Amino acid sequence: MAVRAVRGAVQLDRDEAGHMAERVAALLTALIERNGLAADDLISVWFTATPDLRSDFPAAAARGIGIVDVPLICAQELAVEGAMPRVVRILAHIESDRPRADIAHVYLGAAAALRKDIAQ
Repeated sequence: MAVRAVRGAVQLDRDEAGHMAERVAALLTALIERNGLAADDLISVWFTATPDLRSDFPAAAARGIGIVDVPLICAQELAVEGAMPRVVRILAHIESDRPRADIAHVYLGAAAALRKDIAQ
């Protein structure tokens, strides 16, 4: 079993804790499903949020969908002029037999514009 990294992002419509929980949970669920993973395949997950998101920690959404024994950490994304607002990004380290080229990176909604080269 190899260690792989999988990326993803989602843009929120507004900075509200419930909305963040819903959108981040959808992103994590899609990432897990599209890569044929189980929660036990997750090694760790890094979340970043743009500086305009302050209502909650994105990692709380992972705990809310039952990912309770995986190390999670949140950080603030760089405040780059002109960057897409209200974005939560994920970098998950996973155990997978899939070749690196077969890893499905997940960019939901408008966030697909961030990485057109790898968005699924």
